[in-house]
Amino acid sequence: QVQLVESGGGLVQAGGSLRLSCAASGTISSIYAMGWHRQAPGKERESIVTITSGGGTNYADSVKGRFTISRDNAGNTVYLQMRSLKPEDTAVYYCAAGHSLVRVLRLPDYWGQGTQVTVSS
Repeated sequence: QVQLVESGGGLVQAGGSLRLSCAASGTISSIYAMGWHRQAPGKERESIVTITSGGGTNYADSVKGRFTISRDNAGNTVYLQMRSLKPEDTAVYYCAAGHSLVRVLRLPDYWGQGTQVTVSS
């Protein structure tokens, strides 16, 4: 089993920045990829960024150029640096992990509890 704990959400003005963290514990060696999903009010949850154990990254068009995913050297903590935030970025952000990249994108094996990000105009 793997546990994911997020932190770093909050309220920020449009154009501002926030950094989310996701600390993983448990059987981390079984994880191939991690990422972030978000769910805005009234919308479906969507994958916005992933990072593999090899360091490969993939971004949704909606966040490309504004968000950056990274991880610590041990691979236990993943960060999401968000810049130039827009009101449409308002959502609950979920850390996700999986045994394959496809799983992280479509149906993660593990979820964090979610953290609220609110961007005011």
